Amino acid sequence: MRLDFEETRDLWKKFEALRPHFQKGGKFEKLYPLFEAKETFLFVPPHTAKGRVHVRDAMDIKRLMSTVVVALIPCILWGMWNVGYQKLLAQGDPTPLLACLGHGAWHMLPIILVSYLVGGICEVTFAIVRKHEINEGFLVTGMLFPLVCPPTLPLWMVAGGIAFGTIIGKEVFGGTGMNILNPALTARAFVFFAYPAHMSGDAVWSAAGPDAVTGATPLAVAAAAHGPGVVTALGAQGITYRDSFLGLIPGSMGEVSALACLIGALILVGTGVGAWRIMISMIAGGLAGGFLMNASAGATSAGIMHLPPHWHLVLGGFAFGTVYMATDPVSAAATHTGKLIYGFLTGVLAVLIRAVNPAYPEGVMLAILFMNVFAPLIDHFVVQSNVKRRLARV
Repeated sequence: MRLDFEETRDLWKKFEALRPHFQKGGKFEKLYPLFEAKETFLFVPPHTAKGRVHVRDAMDIKRLMSTVVVALIPCILWGMWNVGYQKLLAQGDPTPLLACLGHGAWHMLPIILVSYLVGGICEVTFAIVRKHEINEGFLVTGMLFPLVCPPTLPLWMVAGGIAFGTIIGKEVFGGTGMNILNPALTARAFVFFAYPAHMSGDAVWSAAGPDAVTGATPLAVAAAAHGPGVVTALGAQGITYRDSFLGLIPGSMGEVSALACLIGALILVGTGVGAWRIMISMIAGGLAGGFLMNASAGATSAGIMHLPPHWHLVLGGFAFGTVYMATDPVSAAATHTGKLIYGFLTGVLAVLIRAVNPAYPEGVMLAILFMNVFAPLIDHFVVQSNVKRRLARV
């Protein structure tokens, strides 16, 4: 229900009456971050830039993070349906739309809720201790992390992973805007290396019950194949390029559909939030890496070395990482040229890790984290190159 002007003004007056209790000297002074978070969620933040040195823009952190969450909706809805679809399919049951959504929600929503609950507690605790505002960054981190996890991940691992990603990946650096690594991928990396059996990707879905069926991911099938017949091996498992693009395959909850990621990319680029240079260059890097692996493959090489380059774009988390992870404005490169270099190298490295290390068929996570570390160095050389070029002109 939408409030009219009078109701909005009355609500604002109530907040103004409560404000002195939460400001310095009030009895709830320590809880001011909670008051401020509720206020900025309901109303436009009252803070404005003063002076001529500021760049004025309508896009603040709240709007930016909210736009990313909106862009994630296609992946959330498709992932919810696909989880239920894969479960019912593995059990040999009918797969109507509502049944798939119901089963998917049963597995997916608890993971999302735990992620938001634990991540939110960590965010609020650090905000209270440091006496600063609660940033909306955890809204995105708390959603990205569940979407890159398998639907069978125990909830206590979800809690441990998001706590590690929030605290070690972000808060120890100073909070939102200070981190050098993507917090959601930091959380996933922690769970992967601590509990590889639950996150390896070899068997992301197991149907419950005595007739359990395990569904291997397409990348695991490609890694297990040998020689140039990798596409045939995928077809023997019922995995087609069309199904991989649409997301009718086993995998992590929100990253299986390249189509859903493409819709999200259009939303992010259309609103000016997503860095299209990183997306385009990472796709180019993935294709270049695929061609390089094909050229280096021998007759006895692992099947994934022979995987056609365009297949890499729709398998695993490549599309999801390209749209939502690599484009993180904090941990990615900031300069225009740096974004092109950063994205291209990330795409090449993702395919390289997939192909050279068949025991770890998904390389997007490590590729993005590795390039997060080098992003400042890339920007440094780009800036220094521009300085030298301008000095030469002078």
